[in-house]
Amino acid sequence: MFNDLSSLNSYLPSRRSGRPRNMIAPGPSDEQIEDIITIALRTPDHGKLAPWRVIQVDKDQRGQLAAELTKAYQTEKPDAGRLELEALETMAHQAPTLLVVLFSPVTSTKIPVWEQELSCGAFCMNIIHAIHAEDFVSGWITGWPAYNDDVRDLFGQAPDRVAGFIFAGTADGELTERPRPELARVFSKWKTEPHG
Repeated sequence: MFNDLSSLNSYLPSRRSGRPRNMIAPGPSDEQIEDIITIALRTPDHGKLAPWRVIQVDKDQRGQLAAELTKAYQTEKPDAGRLELEALETMAHQAPTLLVVLFSPVTSTKIPVWEQELSCGAFCMNIIHAIHAEDFVSGWITGWPAYNDDVRDLFGQAPDRVAGFIFAGTADGELTERPRPELARVFSKWKTEPHG
C-alpha cells in the first residue's frame, strides 16, 4: 500500500476513531477480516504467547447478543431502567462488523501478566490500524459489558477478560478531529546530572 515514506506519513495521522452508532454498510468482508487479524498477529509478543483471542459476531447474531447483554445487565442491576436496556440493545446492533477481543493471559510462564496486557492492547491497536488500511473506520469501546463476567462467559472463560469491542464499517460522514495532547506534555528528553 505504501510506495514511499510520505504515503506512510500521510496514512498514520489520518486514522480517526469513529462512533459505532454512526457506522454504516459496507463493513469489512469475511476475507478482509481474516486479513486484518493476520496483520494484527505481527504484534510484539514477549514469549510468543499470543495472549489474545478475537471472536466475530455476525449481523444475524446481534439479536442474540442483545438478549444476552440484557439478561446479564438485569442480573447485576435488577432495577435497570428502560433507557439503560435500550442502550444495550443499540450497542449490540450498531455498525456492520463487530469483533470481540479477549485478553487471554498465559499463567504458566515467567512472562509478567503486565507485559501480556500490553501486548493485548497493542494487538487491538494493530487491528484498528489494519481496518483503517482497508479504508474502513473503527471504534474500540469497553463500557459495562467489558467488565461483566456473564458477558465475558459468552466468549471465553476466566482468567480471560474482554479487552474491548471493536466495531468497523463505513463512516456516514466526515470524521472530525478531536483534541490531542501537546507534544511537550507527553514527550521529553532524559535529563542527567553532569558527573564530576
